[in-house]
Amino acid sequence: MTRPGKVHLVGAGPGDPDLLTVKAERLIRAADVVVYDRLVGEGVLGLIPAGTMRVFVGKESGHHILPQERINDLLLSLARAGRQVVRLKGGDPYIFGRGGEEALFLVRHGVAVEVVPGVSAASGIGALAGIPLTHRGLASSVRFVTGHARENGRLDLDWQGLADPDCTLVIYMGLTTAPTIAAQLIAAGRPAATPVALIENGTTEAERRIIATLADLPQAIERHGLKPPTLILIGKVVGLAAELGAAEDGPAADAVKHG
Repeated sequence: MTRPGKVHLVGAGPGDPDLLTVKAERLIRAADVVVYDRLVGEGVLGLIPAGTMRVFVGKESGHHILPQERINDLLLSLARAGRQVVRLKGGDPYIFGRGGEEALFLVRHGVAVEVVPGVSAASGIGALAGIPLTHRGLASSVRFVTGHARENGRLDLDWQGLADPDCTLVIYMGLTTAPTIAAQLIAAGRPAATPVALIENGTTEAERRIIATLADLPQAIERHGLKPPTLILIGKVVGLAAELGAAEDGPAADAVKHG
């Protein structure tokens, strides 16, 4: 009799394998098959044992190896075949990772699912860059926002709410729509001089950090040739990076540039 399969939705963190949870590493090493995204760091993939089946299902703008429906079906078929599946997702599975959609699909088809949280891109990258997402007197709240536009090309966000100067904004997938984001925030009242950090390949050896202002955000992206994945952090707390980020001795310690 085939043993029942199970899917573990595992957060791979922002890239650095040292930021994996102990449980995530244990499951990766014990899996029958690992299904992974484009944003999973090479160091994390290096933990997969040599004999373990790997399936890449990465997605990027304009190019999907497998559409989401096919990924759902793949996970279902692997679990029904009795496999212990680790579905590796960059950051945390439930923060802009479509982990909730995959979990619902599997549960509704009778497959056991376990979610293993991961260090989100926002918290991991922000911390290593010396940018606390909240800080007394500077930011009393934080909002995670996707910059990915709808199919009609519109970016429908609560611009008035996002213009709150005491709120830190973390923009995922925002490179393409950065001109719209900057213009709409300024039009809604966010000061044009608000500091912005753009962090490409955060927590990895290839990390780059650019410091700019909201007004100069689109130009900074173009000037430095930034590519995905790049996280955008907007708010007064970015100003602390000059002090707190200097204490960090990782690969980006000497790579901070100003827009």
